[in-house]
Amino acid sequence: CIAIGGDRFVGSVFIDNLLRLEKNPDVKYMILLGEVGGTEEYKVIEAIKEGKLTKPIIAWCIGTIAKHYDSGVQFGHAGASANDDRETAEAKNRAMAEAGIHVPESFNELPQVINEVYTKLYNEGIILEIAEPEINIVPKVRRPKQFICTISDDRGEEATYAGFPISSVAPPSTGKGIGDVISLLWFKKQYPKWATEFIETVLKTVADHGPAVSGAHNAKVTARAGKSVVEALVTGLLTIGPRFGGAIDGAAEYFKYANDNELTPKEFLAYMKKKGIPIPGIGHRIKSLKNPDLRVKGLMDFAAENFPATPLLDYARTVEALTTSKKENLILNVDGSIG
Repeated sequence: CIAIGGDRFVGSVFIDNLLRLEKNPDVKYMILLGEVGGTEEYKVIEAIKEGKLTKPIIAWCIGTIAKHYDSGVQFGHAGASANDDRETAEAKNRAMAEAGIHVPESFNELPQVINEVYTKLYNEGIILEIAEPEINIVPKVRRPKQFICTISDDRGEEATYAGFPISSVAPPSTGKGIGDVISLLWFKKQYPKWATEFIETVLKTVADHGPAVSGAHNAKVTARAGKSVVEALVTGLLTIGPRFGGAIDGAAEYFKYANDNELTPKEFLAYMKKKGIPIPGIGHRIKSLKNPDLRVKGLMDFAAENFPATPLLDYARTVEALTTSKKENLILNVDGSIG
């Protein structure tokens, strides 16, 4: 089966492929499926008249329904429209039939014509008996497939999260929270209580950024367009990036780079200025030293009371001391304190 397409410019046309198949001794007959538009079928007719094509050809041009429309109809792509009467499907089917090509009365009769041509060639000994290939029988008892990954495993009596049975973390009686589940599914290990509580504190802190931010705006527009809750949610989530929500990743990346490379706050500011990137996690539109963000204070207090050490946060605060000396609102914001 050769699909050559029907656009205005194609790599090959009907006559190219039919002449090649004509020379192939294993090919006993050919089937051509054309369409409304173009004149390539007429080249096949000329080749038959000139004796270049001698093998039986079965053909049909689709698009005969176009005659039932008052105006010209284009079917799907550039080439599928008739520019004059000669390019209509009816005209080409009629011309091919007059040239001796096997053309059915309608597309529904195409299988019948194919069967008639095949049977005739078989009876004449041109087509030999074709041995049917052996068919593999599906066994009645199939081996069960057990799919696992490094995070979850559903083999055995109960599915697990990173080796922990779900019943050991899900019920309230276990004392586990969503932070414990995230630590198992994302980080593949059971984090200590201070770490899982920090995860939950972060989720509660950033659960809502208000109705005016880009993510919320896009979610509302999608919902008002009549889309489902899931589609609206996904639209908002896909907005997350460097200018919305992505500053957490950026703060973690750049503060860690600066701390690992022992850059002073002044050297770090010069480094970011050279890159032409505002420091992620620094700055707030409303909050400042005189009007601190209580969310940031809550996160910092939690870290100071529970974390064994906070080297990146300590470094970020030295950077904040330098940036706020230039402008009071260049404080460490929620993204920076989380990152």
